[in-house]
Amino acid sequence: MTVRSKVLPAKAVDWSARPSSVWWGFAVVHLYFLGWMASFFLNGETFSDTEQYRQWATAGYNPADLTGKISPWVYPVLAQIPIFVANIAGPSLYLLVWFLIIAALNAVGLLYLTRGPRRVTGVAPAWWWLFFTVFMGYLSFARVEGITAPIVLIALLYAAERPVVAGVLLSVATWIKVWPAAVLVPIAIASHKRVQVVLAGAAVTAVVGLGTWLTGGLPHIMDFLLNQGERGMQLEATFSTPWVWLSVFHIAGSKMADNTAINSTEVYGPGASTAAFLMQPLLVLAAVIAAILLVRAMRRGAEREELFLEGSLMMVTAFIVFNKVGSPQFIIWLAPVIIAGLTHDWERWKVPAALLMGIAMTTFVIYPLFYTPLIHAHPVMAAILTTRNVLLVVLLWWSVKRTAELGRRTSSRVPAGA
Repeated sequence: MTVRSKVLPAKAVDWSARPSSVWWGFAVVHLYFLGWMASFFLNGETFSDTEQYRQWATAGYNPADLTGKISPWVYPVLAQIPIFVANIAGPSLYLLVWFLIIAALNAVGLLYLTRGPRRVTGVAPAWWWLFFTVFMGYLSFARVEGITAPIVLIALLYAAERPVVAGVLLSVATWIKVWPAAVLVPIAIASHKRVQVVLAGAAVTAVVGLGTWLTGGLPHIMDFLLNQGERGMQLEATFSTPWVWLSVFHIAGSKMADNTAINSTEVYGPGASTAAFLMQPLLVLAAVIAAILLVRAMRRGAEREELFLEGSLMMVTAFIVFNKVGSPQFIIWLAPVIIAGLTHDWERWKVPAALLMGIAMTTFVIYPLFYTPLIHAHPVMAAILTTRNVLLVVLLWWSVKRTAELGRRTSSRVPAGA
């Protein structure tokens, strides 16, 4: 807050501290992206992954027509709902409706962030969210992550008082995109109603399974997991960094090339295929270690809300760092956890918030600004990608360290900022 006071006039500081001011910021940011996307949808076009979503929506998800095409079942089944709904006004306005769906979800998230007991503590985190969106909006308004992120935020804001509601929301979000499971696990471990949280998740899964069976899609319901084993090391993945530099210096035939079957750019070179094979067991191992740290901290009396927040950051960051995919939109996964953490304890969470803002800025330079030079092995872009990946590792280290510290405490809570 001291930096803001030094940079802005006193009246501006007072104005920005009001919950109503955040809505003006919300309007400016969302109108900017609406205007930017208008250059596409006014011509009947789409942007980024929404073109693939539109093709799926118009094709009707007929498995018989998927030969040689990217399958819609690379996503969990509930992703099909917003993808279909966005086509309600026809293919030419697909991008507009998709944007409006995400804008509406963001508005609900902001409402929960700035009302009631969070009327004061939620304002600064809400501004942080808007600044984050300035850099990541090109991705969040064009990917399924934009659907799941506000749902996860609302779940985290509910989790301390209503963990079962949070469990339902996170389970629904997981059946849209897998990553919210990384938030659901810490809440299930830390909550005093963990059995109910698990049962809520099981109930949502049962309903999803029944609905998928009734619509004839049950044979494909697990495709989003099974198809990942065929992927190589994606260019942006943290563990792909060595092969990025091997490609820059043209060492041992290393290169970056498109995997057209899944619309991905991957790295190729000595040991790359072995690394891709090992990433899934490494990710599982990282998740198990994270769960052990959470259980240890809980048994030693860690404060529950801080535990599931720091545990969520640790688990989500591990899902990114140990992922062989590493797409730029994955950075959006971290935002709801940081926003909820800032709302809970600004001083304690300002360090990871600053790290994530740096990650968002470097990701913005990578995509949408200079992705083409990156895939052509430009050394400056390789350096920026490496910086982004190092920041991710530092963020993971912070979350592991903090969670481990919670496990060394008694039930008394360390003062904010400690």
